[in-house]
Amino acid sequence: MANEINIKRGIDWVTVLLYLSLVLIGYFNIYAAVYNPENPIAIFSLEHSAGRQLMFLGLATILVTFILFTDYKVYDSFAYIFYGFMILLLIATIFLGSDIKGSKSWIKLGSFSLQPAEFAKLVTALALSKYLSSQTVNLKRFSDLWKAAALILIPPVIIILQKETGSALTFSIFLVVLYREGLPGIYPALSLAFVILLVLSLFYSKWYILIGLVVLAVIFYYFILSKRDRKRQNVIRIAGIVLLFSTFTMGVDFFVNKVLQPHQQKRIKILVDPDADPLGAGWNVTQSKIAIGSGGFVGKGFLKGIQTKFDFVPEQSTDFIFCTIGEEWGFVGSLILIGLYLAFLARILYLAELQRDKFARVYGYCVASIIFFHLLVNIGMTIGLMPVIGIPLPLVSYGGSSLWSFTILIFVFLKLDAHRSYKV
Repeated sequence: MANEINIKRGIDWVTVLLYLSLVLIGYFNIYAAVYNPENPIAIFSLEHSAGRQLMFLGLATILVTFILFTDYKVYDSFAYIFYGFMILLLIATIFLGSDIKGSKSWIKLGSFSLQPAEFAKLVTALALSKYLSSQTVNLKRFSDLWKAAALILIPPVIIILQKETGSALTFSIFLVVLYREGLPGIYPALSLAFVILLVLSLFYSKWYILIGLVVLAVIFYYFILSKRDRKRQNVIRIAGIVLLFSTFTMGVDFFVNKVLQPHQQKRIKILVDPDADPLGAGWNVTQSKIAIGSGGFVGKGFLKGIQTKFDFVPEQSTDFIFCTIGEEWGFVGSLILIGLYLAFLARILYLAELQRDKFARVYGYCVASIIFFHLLVNIGMTIGLMPVIGIPLPLVSYGGSSLWSFTILIFVFLKLDAHRSYKV
């Protein structure tokens, strides 16, 4: 009875409303992506993505009910157990998973497939929140930092072995959570520097970059450091950083050409030169940009998108669902969708800061970070600013695994927040 009262009084209905808005937008645009005017489809038919998405939504409702009526302490107490089980499931998927488009990250369940990698982000968020909520953990201590890093890195390493690089990259966003919880700023700064060097190395000669690094080091030493700080130890530190960055820059070509898979190499080349393979690897992005651009300011209208109607963009109900929105609802519709996401993220962060329990606060930041990463990368790849890595748009893209994992991720936090809000 107390739990029921807790839910009624404590659930944050603003977040629930934003969740429902995104889910409904997703459903109608999935329907638009598979709609064929010459052969209209029944709305509940499981023969097409829209009908199956309705079924996934029904199952998501059951998951939400289960989460809200489960004791909130379960998520904290069993966080490590959930994490351990998921690691075993990810390993098993390497051997038992079905090969779908070159990735062995899917487990076949009859006519449907389940992707454990989508749920790995959820359990990693729980395990990381459990670890960081310990009173003895201090991320300024190297030993504690590496334990947190191990929790984050183990799942993506296994996921990469499944040849599912896109899902693995999502785990990098947990760096934001670590920084929020006391990670020294030097680590995010170095990570950002490596990302910038990676991007620069793709577009410019590595020799120009190396010269630039030396010039920046000289400017920093003579014009930014005070005379008092121009000591031998600082010279060694600056030289070490330049050497580290130079080694990384020199290794980018090897990584791209020798480590990445052929299809991943093509995606990188398309990012650098969109016209390199317009009928092959560049087709998706080119057609996606055409669809979004053709929508204009207010769009062509629901079910009236030409690019959408004639399947010019592959994966248009999943990874490229944003181009359907752009074509049929235009700049205005796209802006409204992005506005809803930003409001959703802002609300989660607001609730996270209100938490009295550290576990709930850290978990709230994990939820917001994961959603933000998916939003940034998915929209970025549909407009050609990021390589195509197969990341769904949260709650909007078609897919049971994606919908269920984000639903569980969000409503576990709402359950924790409901406990915070509950007053007798």
